[in-house]
Amino acid sequence: MPSASAPPRIFSRARRIAGLRRALVRQAGADAARYVIDDMVEDVLERLEFMRLSPSKALVIGDLTGLLALSLRGSGVEVREEDVRTLDEEQPIAGEYDLIVNLASLDKVNDLPGCLLHLRNALTRDGIMIASVIGAGSLANLRRAVIAAEPDRPAARMHPLIDNQSAAALMQRALFKRQVVDSRALSVAYRYLDRLVSDLRDQGLGSCLATPAPPLGKTAAKLAQKAFEQAANENGRTLETFEILTLTGWKR
Repeated sequence: MPSASAPPRIFSRARRIAGLRRALVRQAGADAARYVIDDMVEDVLERLEFMRLSPSKALVIGDLTGLLALSLRGSGVEVREEDVRTLDEEQPIAGEYDLIVNLASLDKVNDLPGCLLHLRNALTRDGIMIASVIGAGSLANLRRAVIAAEPDRPAARMHPLIDNQSAAALMQRALFKRQVVDSRALSVAYRYLDRLVSDLRDQGLGSCLATPAPPLGKTAAKLAQKAFEQAANENGRTLETFEILTLTGWKR
């Protein structure tokens, strides 16, 4: 029986692993979407260059493209790559690293404060953690469409997401001596809702809620598409936005 202090079980680790495995298979296709992860990788590399950081040993978590580790190794960094299949972020992390990067993963753990503390503990003195997550405010049109599909009894189909203020408080709680949280918007235009959903699955960004909702029926799916189209611009495309939060913390 779980203790009273145990975090609520919002996400399923088994579903996260299954979703990642499907995403890796889909990534083998030439037209697989990877714009969210690509944006996160590019942003991390720009930050490292701006800060003139030259880490010697890095841990990279959640980069399904492998591009970040490839770039770091090209600069002479010793890199360990992990994902949810082999690394449970809610458990202590073996090893010590002067750089830890986590991409699109922290927003799907049940014990986020504990996870951040484990990441901090795996850093060397003066080590830095950079974590990119999809934040609150993201996918507003998709959320409206899902609610419109089941107006009487909408089921929980999308993850709760963290906002900037909460992220900053969590970083302090995890005992980072210095921390910065900033955000940026990534916008993508879609004509059809099902293409957006497909792109999310390509990138391992689908639902991994512990209690999954049943699939939408045909009627509900049509209502969702209609609601999605109502936000379309003059070109018939709906602009969907990802708010990407970047959490940066130093260990002293």
